[in-house]
Parts: sequence; C-alpha cells; structure tokens
Amino acid sequence: MMVLIGMLGPASEALQGLHSNYVRFSVLALSSIFFLVDPFAAIPSFIAITSGADAARRKRMAAKAALTCFIVLTSFALAGQLIFRMFGITLPAFEIAGGFILLLIGIDMLEAKRSPTQESTDETQEASQKEDAGIVPLGIPMLAGPGAISSVMVLVGGNPEKWHMVAILASIGITALVSYGVLNGADKLRRVLGETGIRILVRIMGLLLVALAMQFFVNGLTDLGVISRQ
Repeated sequence: MMVLIGMLGPASEALQGLHSNYVRFSVLALSSIFFLVDPFAAIPSFIAITSGADAARRKRMAAKAALTCFIVLTSFALAGQLIFRMFGITLPAFEIAGGFILLLIGIDMLEAKRSPTQESTDETQEASQKEDAGIVPLGIPMLAGPGAISSVMVLVGGNPEKWHMVAILASIGITALVSYGVLNGADKLRRVLGETGIRILVRIMGLLLVALAMQFFVNGLTDLGVISRQ
C-alpha cells in the first residue's frame, strides 16, 4: 500500500502542475484576446454606425461583427504555424513586434480612446453610410484588429500542445460571444455605464494591456538570449 502511495505521489504532483499550467495559460489567452478586441470601447462607434437602423438590423450587424471576429482570429490561430514557416518569422521577433503594437493600443486605451490601429474616424464615417457594416469595419478591423491578430499569433507561435489550442480557440469563442452581447445591447450598456463608466473600463483594460505588452517584450528578449532566464 505504501509503495502504491509512493508511486501515485509524483503522478499526482505532475497532474496538479499540468492543471495549474492549463489554468494559467487559459487566463492569459482569454485576457489578452478579450482586452485587445475590447468590445466596450467599440460601443460609441457601433451606435454611430447603426444610427437610424431598426433593432433587427442592428442585431444582424452585431452578429456579423462577432462572427467575423471569430472567423478571422480562428483562421490566424489555425494557420499561425504555417505563416511563421512561410515567411521565416521567428517567435521572438513576432513577440517583440506584437508587444510594440499592444503597447501603442494600450497607451491609447489609457487615454480612453480607440487606437488608430483598430479604427479611424474616416472608417467610422464611411461605415455609417453603408447598408451593412457588420463585416467591415465592425468585424475587422474594429474587433479583430492588428493587436488581436498579433496576440493570437504569439499565443500559437511556440509550438502549442493540443490543450493550448483548445484554450486559445475557447478564448476566441468566448470573446466573440461577449462581443455580440455587448454590441447588441450597446444602447442599454451606454445608459447603464454612461460615458464615464465606459472610459473607466477602457482605461483599466489599457493598463492591463500595457503590462501584457511589456511581458511580450520580455518573452521575446528572453527567447533571443538578451535576458537570462530566471
């Protein structure tokens, strides 16, 4: 009996370690993808673009935007390794480049405004005149912009195991569903949260995003050997 317990001890510790790593990676994947998609910051643009539209049409545009975001990010997640090999891009290079993009977006979010890398004033004005702006520019680049795509690419860049991919795809799915709910209820959320509440949320996400950008920088420099591993 004691021998059996001794054999089960290391196996139990290994299982707990795997579970801990999975939870940690899942939280990282969900937070980085969600903060970069940032549907709350898209509320003012969505309301401006869909002004004059009836409830059914706004619901369709919210659904198209969320579905486009899911398809785009999932495509880059599944094709990430192929893209790295095709263009000869190394993971450290992409981590540093992705960290730079995240830093620019995060700084803009700290000022409670949408980054030009996610949308521009011209795109919003043009979209308000379109019959259906659900795919472009709402789905891409307002939700699935360069920052979100870069984050997904970095997450899949290190030869992920199957459970890594499950966590990434689940995070994309959850983010798309929440984005649909936020955009579909944009008017109600704006009334409940108010402009001040939305700005506070955006600033909090921006602060966390800047920290995530710094971590991407550190990971890239560590993989290059510039910073020694602890």
